[in-house]
Amino acid sequence: MIIFDLKCEKGHKFDGWFKDRQAFIDQNSQKLVACPICNNSNVDIVPSSVAFVGKDSRGAGKIGEKENSPLKVLQAFHQFIDKNFEDVGNQFAEVALKIHFGEEEKRNIKGTTTPSEEASLKDEGVQFIKIPVPKMDS
Repeated sequence: MIIFDLKCEKGHKFDGWFKDRQAFIDQNSQKLVACPICNNSNVDIVPSSVAFVGKDSRGAGKIGEKENSPLKVLQAFHQFIDKNFEDVGNQFAEVALKIHFGEEEKRNIKGTTTPSEEASLKDEGVQFIKIPVPKMDS
């Protein structure tokens, strides 16, 4: 799995997860890749600020460069989500709709949805991003 930094023609930046670069090219040419903010399907890959090198790679990094393993990056990502998003559990769709319609204050939330709830959220114009959450061993 490869994570590409993407940007739509309106300047919104977001991540896309693909099997490989060819998978991105194929999906993008069919207009299957769209901005989660504005739904624009004119999307390009932009240079990434994060790169990973496997342990068997030749050539060292710059002196003093901090080593970031994929596991450490995922752990940091999960810590960020845990620290900055309220977990509303399986009430995600309900809370997201209340926030969308101004019945509750705007805030970052995380939780789970069913496919039918996701369809309802999309129909109502609620913007959300699905992030796969792998199970972490401690």
